[in-house]
Amino acid sequence: MDRRELRRAWDAVADDYARNRRADGEDAALIDDLLAALPADATVLDVGCGDGMRTLANLTGVDRIGLDLSGRQLELSAANVPDAHLVQGEMTSLPIAANSVDGITAYHAVFHVPRADHPAVYAEFARVLRPGGRLLTTVGSSSYETVRRDWLGSGRSMFFSTHGRQRTRSALETAGFEIVWERRVDDPLGSSVPFVMAEYRG
Repeated sequence: MDRRELRRAWDAVADDYARNRRADGEDAALIDDLLAALPADATVLDVGCGDGMRTLANLTGVDRIGLDLSGRQLELSAANVPDAHLVQGEMTSLPIAANSVDGITAYHAVFHVPRADHPAVYAEFARVLRPGGRLLTTVGSSSYETVRRDWLGSGRSMFFSTHGRQRTRSALETAGFEIVWERRVDDPLGSSVPFVMAEYRG
């Protein structure tokens, strides 16, 4: 799928995704660990913010920026988290100033970029983070690149890719991150997936 097709797909499935998502996934609780590691006046970028309810809304007590490829997702975020600053853009070329954020969340986001572009995404995360900043992100359990047809019964296709745990960890380390921990928890749709917390060492 090209990026325009992916954007149209997310616009089309945004409401279905919000309805199908569980409200009690364990992944939301990981945000507390992120916030505890950040300064009181932190700025946090939520990459792939979606409708805002899963991650952006839980980034309490900080300045929050939500970024998404989908205009419809940003409309939902604006309604759900009205005090967040919202930006439409690509994670391979973040429209965010260098050295300007203290934390990044990227839940189930990098999965929607071709595997060949994952290193560029992690380099962008490093570019916008201040030294000592933290990244909380999903990583894949195994390596794959696929298009799932009729995703969530929407009639739309959705693109997914990952290098798997070890290659993803290596790519993060190459970009300047040090893995703080890795945990496997339930995600919003009821699957069990690994997450990592990483510190940008500069």
